[in-house]
Amino acid sequence: MSALEKSMHLGRLPSRPPLPGSGGSQSGAKMRMGPGRKRDFSPVPWSQYFESMEDVEVENETGKDTFRVYKSGSEGPVLLLLHGGGHSALSWAVFTAAIISRVQCRIVALDLRSHGETKVKNSEDLSAETMAKDVGNVVEAMYGDLPPPIMLIGHSMGGAIAVHTASSNLVPSLLGLCMIDVVEGTAMDALNSMQNFLRGRPKTFKSLENAIEWSVKSGQIRNLESARVSMVGQVKQCEGITSPEGSKSIVEGIIEEEEEDEEGSESVNKRKKEDDMETKKDHPYTWRIELAKTEKYWDGWFRGLSNLFLSCPIPKLLLLAGVDRLDKDLTIGQMQGKLSRNYAPGSLSVDREEDRIMWKLIF
Repeated sequence: MSALEKSMHLGRLPSRPPLPGSGGSQSGAKMRMGPGRKRDFSPVPWSQYFESMEDVEVENETGKDTFRVYKSGSEGPVLLLLHGGGHSALSWAVFTAAIISRVQCRIVALDLRSHGETKVKNSEDLSAETMAKDVGNVVEAMYGDLPPPIMLIGHSMGGAIAVHTASSNLVPSLLGLCMIDVVEGTAMDALNSMQNFLRGRPKTFKSLENAIEWSVKSGQIRNLESARVSMVGQVKQCEGITSPEGSKSIVEGIIEEEEEDEEGSESVNKRKKEDDMETKKDHPYTWRIELAKTEKYWDGWFRGLSNLFLSCPIPKLLLLAGVDRLDKDLTIGQMQGKLSRNYAPGSLSVDREEDRIMWKLIF
């Protein structure tokens, strides 16, 4: 869901601040003169941002599930990070490096079910209840009966799952809750356009570099550094394809239609399968999860989320990229004193340490 919300509000976000040392607009203009420097879209490994990786096994009624987590830090409370729909734990890589260098804490970034490298028996069940139970089960598997103090932090879909987890008291040592860039009213409105948005995305990519480049140039990920480490968690190699073959240029998602009276439906299906295989050969990477097929769960993620968030009896933080994104329930909650709203007016400045962290967190 996060990608759609970003695309809807992209025009309302403040312009990104200049990089440190870039100087004023005049120096920036001078730097842009002449041939531009080619940007590097090559992937970088998770190990540059996290200290370790672990596959956590969880037993349940359907069998044994394996959840991928990435970790950093050895002391302090645990920040348990939940990503947005279609993303993965690697979406928190840049944030992890920034926060772990400034705060004494432990980071645990989790690949939710059907995302990233997590493997579950029932990959089609993406209900809020099931994913919230997953979070509780992973915490229990990692820490047993004596879990450390844990703060749940979730972005978009992950924010909704964090709220459902906290509301159901599935993490007994929970000390705080942070929901990032997700509000029930905005999310529910966005669902009406989600299928159109998903249909507009490329279905395949010819390489990881191509996927990273698309994510940045399309505005789906505003931070190139984050894209280089996180896109590997969003795409995978097509089944049965180990390396690109051929050089035929193929337009994704377009299949020339021919009348069935000219050729039978059997031959049409055969030709489409052949075209699909050719596409996979030239474009061997595709999305890890087909978000369009999860539509029946979208309503359950977000409906009633604002009141659920307000009712959680723990310290909580709602972090939004714009001051106009509170929905009716949250606005009423603020008027009743359930929320204290703080602003960071104007464009964020990379000269302030807290703003640099904010940029890494939101974008």
